[in-house]
Amino acid sequence: MKTLKLDQEEKEILEAHEKGELKTVKDFKKESKLIRQAAEYTLRKDKRVNIRLANRDLDGLRAKAAEEGIPYQTLIASVLHKFVSGRLITR
Repeated sequence: MKTLKLDQEEKEILEAHEKGELKTVKDFKKESKLIRQAAEYTLRKDKRVNIRLANRDLDGLRAKAAEEGIPYQTLIASVLHKFVSGRLITR
């Protein structure tokens, strides 16, 4: 049997499920629609920002983005979003 590797959030959800702490949503379609709309508004990119970076920093960002297989601008937006939402994890 293959063992799943769960992150901390997934472990907490599984534990809550096993304890019977999760509740069924009465109107799933309505709730799903509201959640999708909230996600859409959250992820909408409607502002443009211009910044100046040192060449070495931009080169580093491009290299990290290449390692992740994503565009460097997407990486920058992701890091900034995680920082302002308090979810940026540093080593």
